[in-house]
Amino acid sequence: MNKNALVYATVVGVVLQVAMVVAGHYSPAVARLFAFCGMGFSLVAGLIYAAKARTSWGDCGLGGAAAGGLCALIGIGVSFALGDVPASLLALGALSSAATGALGGLIGRAIFRR
Repeated sequence: MNKNALVYATVVGVVLQVAMVVAGHYSPAVARLFAFCGMGFSLVAGLIYAAKARTSWGDCGLGGAAAGGLCALIGIGVSFALGDVPASLLALGALSSAATGALGGLIGRAIFRR
């Protein structure tokens, strides 16, 4: 796994996730989009990983899953700390976002071939 690509993709994903949960803390309209946008941001993290790493299919899928899952876990953690989501969402949200991040990594691999 490409460490630099993973860190970059995860940081971008965390910024997007945290911005969304803070906005959603103050806006119910944004909060209603947590699941859709949160997984979308994980997909973007996977795409970014694949674009930066430009490695094998397996690595892009695994790196995308790691970046997508980590950024979601941190974002959901912030949302939980703000009292906006239950603790049970930490595992479910992180796992579903890891799957979406893996999909983003594979789509990115198809788009950003060597």
